[in-house]
Amino acid sequence: MGSAVEEKVVAVIMVGGPTKGTRFRPLSLNIPKPLFPIAGQPMVHHPISACKRIPNLAQIYLVGFYEEREFALYVSAISNELKVPVRYLREDKPHGSAGGLYQFRNLIMEDDPSHIFLLNCDVCCSFPLPEMLEAHRKYGGIGTLLVIKVSPESANQFGELVADPVTNELLHYTEKPETFVSDRINCGVYVFTPDIFTAIRDVSFQRKDTAILRRVSSFEALQPATRIPADFVRLDQDILSPLAGKKQLYTYETLDFWEQIKSPGMSLRCSGLYLSQFRLTSPQVLASGDGTKSAIVIGDVYIHPSAKIHPTAKIGPNVSISANARVGPGVRLISCIILDNVEIMENAVVTNAIVGWKSSIGRWSRAEGVYNSKLGVTILGDSVAVEDEVVVTSSIVLPNKTLNVSVQDEIIL
Repeated sequence: MGSAVEEKVVAVIMVGGPTKGTRFRPLSLNIPKPLFPIAGQPMVHHPISACKRIPNLAQIYLVGFYEEREFALYVSAISNELKVPVRYLREDKPHGSAGGLYQFRNLIMEDDPSHIFLLNCDVCCSFPLPEMLEAHRKYGGIGTLLVIKVSPESANQFGELVADPVTNELLHYTEKPETFVSDRINCGVYVFTPDIFTAIRDVSFQRKDTAILRRVSSFEALQPATRIPADFVRLDQDILSPLAGKKQLYTYETLDFWEQIKSPGMSLRCSGLYLSQFRLTSPQVLASGDGTKSAIVIGDVYIHPSAKIHPTAKIGPNVSISANARVGPGVRLISCIILDNVEIMENAVVTNAIVGWKSSIGRWSRAEGVYNSKLGVTILGDSVAVEDEVVVTSSIVLPNKTLNVSVQDEIIL
């Protein structure tokens, strides 16, 4: 047991790049998707702060395609706040989810870690990382995957897997199958031993050897573009599937919440999940108020200290209000994200919506969405002005637009 205390752990968080966040537009036009605020904190902050709970954590790496300058301020601030070194590593080209990890293997292994956590930035969950590490040490093997049970109808949108009910060994893994395999899915959170680098290297070498053999075929010679580059290695298809059933990989099932943040609408739902979690883990960050000196607050709400909220406003549940926002008298906010420098004027209503930076909503206006409608929640991009008595329903409005008539189920370009 004494040696386990000395073992170091590093964490790697995959943050993607600007070409990967297109479904997050128009919000990702202003800010890298991983830095978009959810429950008052950048999306990537939630997995980073979860990593802080890992025993003997030595370093956190963020790996992606964004320019380093886009993450420089955040990385510096979060390193100081958490007292853990956080470093951004920029991929030179796409290497796949496992290949990106392998590209920086020498840096990752500098601290000689016994275990490496790999997390996807666009995952929203409680991140039970210490519990995963403890389970993995009992299992042995190369790695342990976080899994969750979902409805059979939605399972095929993710990587489905079959695990031994007694040993939790991963027996079978398939990515987004056409036919139903299992209601257990891959959550995109892993813990590995350094042996994962050997497994990735073997796939890369095998692909090189196969490419050399295939040059003999004239048919293959005519189609060089169809080959996957040797250094492009996907974690799911190239590592998890081949190693399943070989006593190398195991699963740890979470009974808590889990979502994937692919769209702006999903970020609103995940904001609510994190706010609910704060009630248990960080109640001090949640707002309160009874309408006397401060606004009436219902349920889980985050309000930035610099925001100005009129005492007659009614806020919540599931509301996140960012820096320097101004909320006027009689305003009603339900299930929404209000970004920096937004002004919401008297008696306006915002529900199931995201209001972009420096936008304004006029008197008696409404911005509202419906989750199961054609476009879902309403999204106002940067510097959008909704004039007085205008209703915006289930619409997406790109930046710098002024709305003086009501719209429904529209994309305003």
